[in-house]
Amino acid sequence: MAFRLIVGLLYLIIGYTQTASIGGSSKDYDTIVIGLGSAGTTAASTLARAGRRVLALEAQDRVGGRVHTVPFGDGIMELGAEWIHGTKSSRVYELALQNNFTVLPQDFEPKLYYGFKGKEVDGVLFMELINYALKVQGETPSEPLPLGQFITDRVFDYLKEKHPSVLMDKEFLNQYLHFIDTMVDSNEGTTCWNETTTASEYEELEGNQYMSWHRLGYKTFFDVLLNKHNNGSGLPTLDIELKKEVTKITWSQDPTKKVEVRCKDGSTYTADNVIITVSLGVLKERHETLFLPHLNEEKTTAIDKMSIGVVGKIVLLYSEKWWPQSNAFGFIWTLEEEQKLPDEDKWLYNVTNASETMGNTNSLVFWSCGNTAKLIETLPDDLVKRKVTELLRKFIGPHINTTIPEPVAMLRTYWHTNPYTRGTYTYDNLLTPQYPTARSDLAEPITDSSGNPRILFAGEATNSIHFGTVHGASETGFREATRLLQKSS
Repeated sequence: MAFRLIVGLLYLIIGYTQTASIGGSSKDYDTIVIGLGSAGTTAASTLARAGRRVLALEAQDRVGGRVHTVPFGDGIMELGAEWIHGTKSSRVYELALQNNFTVLPQDFEPKLYYGFKGKEVDGVLFMELINYALKVQGETPSEPLPLGQFITDRVFDYLKEKHPSVLMDKEFLNQYLHFIDTMVDSNEGTTCWNETTTASEYEELEGNQYMSWHRLGYKTFFDVLLNKHNNGSGLPTLDIELKKEVTKITWSQDPTKKVEVRCKDGSTYTADNVIITVSLGVLKERHETLFLPHLNEEKTTAIDKMSIGVVGKIVLLYSEKWWPQSNAFGFIWTLEEEQKLPDEDKWLYNVTNASETMGNTNSLVFWSCGNTAKLIETLPDDLVKRKVTELLRKFIGPHINTTIPEPVAMLRTYWHTNPYTRGTYTYDNLLTPQYPTARSDLAEPITDSSGNPRILFAGEATNSIHFGTVHGASETGFREATRLLQKSS
């Protein structure tokens, strides 16, 4: 009795319980949730709060998935998702309000634009054309087009009407189109804005698109879901196992048989059903070996035809703030300067903006996307730090009377090389019009011969209108948990 009491007290102190033994299952569960990002954590906590026995398996050593809050400087840094995108009907924003957290709007649009080596840039015209392009981005032409082509055509029509002389300035046009291309790519995770279709079904939530958790950190969302905020004791019917890489999910059409989940360390677990919340990148890489039997044609086609992008961050910390008063900056490259870059430095041409963060005081975040972000992940730390510092000195240095110092620390992201993510979030590619049901096909549960859901799918990739967001992922976790609760009620 005393031993059991001690063990119980340890569980309350640790919060995240560890229950499974190597080589076999120590408990049988109602549901196993694979992945503890926004979708998985929402699903697991929803089921556990309803009294279901839930096991959550996470391959990484932390909760959060593609949300990753880390200590940095005098506060925190978000290496993954940074903002709550919209405030109306947002599960994330509503949770913040319900728990009396203050989230703050962040001004993320560049206000200062710097040309190479002191060259002046018409920032007013840049802002006007950027705002017009972002407005056009939400329109849908009658026939699907590559997004970049559509925006370019509309901008040229706008210039003919408002600024016809600009059409003769080829250098300005090249600068602008390159900059707005990288802005769109940073939203989508693409290498080129023509990889995205105008036929996207994505819908913005109403309200500010850049609501920040600031120094609270996005991790707060997960702490509240799991009843861990303010040293909460967790959820009594939810067991969480970290560093548990799932290698095989075996299921049967026979309603009397359990679903078996095997992990890389040899441990196995069984449950009535399993909710898969891993990223599309992981499914692309592993679905053929992960499921037994294999997934059906509808699912494999969806996995094959959909795309996941990559957004990267380089974060430089300084001993004090040296930059001009602006929340964000734009670096306006010319084709001439890009052509002068040695091949190994061409990636710098696609680093066109930097922004402050609300998580700490003296940091600048440099954004990259697509193939550029993938390449940066492979470069040495000292080279990345040195090259980005050179970029600052060539673009901002000539415009200010302050010597740009060396950073005192750096953080970087590795979402593509991370085997448990293989990207950041999905986007609607040029194949979307041909496969309009791909996301819903991926979301469809696999059932046994009695129609009971056995393998369920959640995650931002399975959300047809709110993909690529934390709130969209959370919606899918709640969707699948609700499906199971309703099925058994």
